[in-house]
Amino acid sequence: MVLVGKKAPVFSADAVINGGEFVENFSLEQFVGKKHVVFFFYPLDFTFVCPTEILAFQEKIAEFEKRNVAVVGCSVDSKFSHWAWLNTELKNGGIKGVKFPLVSDLTTTISQNFDVLAGNFDYNEEGEVSFNGAPVAYRGLFLIDKKGVVRHQLINDLPLGRSIDEAIRMVDALQYFEENGEVCPANWHKGETAMKATAEGVAEYLSKK
Repeated sequence: MVLVGKKAPVFSADAVINGGEFVENFSLEQFVGKKHVVFFFYPLDFTFVCPTEILAFQEKIAEFEKRNVAVVGCSVDSKFSHWAWLNTELKNGGIKGVKFPLVSDLTTTISQNFDVLAGNFDYNEEGEVSFNGAPVAYRGLFLIDKKGVVRHQLINDLPLGRSIDEAIRMVDALQYFEENGEVCPANWHKGETAMKATAEGVAEYLSKK
């Protein structure tokens, strides 16, 4: 499912914030009208690729904050698993020091609504519910604007880690467009020339390359 251009699915769930505080009814609705959001899914706590991504987001959290962007992670683990992982030292496979929220999607409802669940529920011949695939989320990432609309999405298969720098680049591109009305060409980075969305604008941009 392509969610770009649509309102991000609404949810209310348990989460762990500030590296160890439990909260109930956490929702992205709290950021509407206030912040852009990078909402990302990862498969499981206490795994291998996942901590590299989560720690990479934390290393760049100041870059997101100065752009007024909230970073929020989500997996199918319980809030207790999140808490335990957040309080485990890095040398022991933990992610201690991570401060942005981690949402618990224990029922997989959020993953299903964002269409990132790596499998699906079905009925077997006896009429019993079964699950085909892996009951975890793909590495989905959604950039959501202040109106709650998804403006960019990226879905990676389970073995493929994401680029945090690319997530920041997409934030910069969206915010530049929102502020200036100009569009951002291929490989654009903050500080570079953008262009007007007209034939003349494209010609002018290409002539300067």
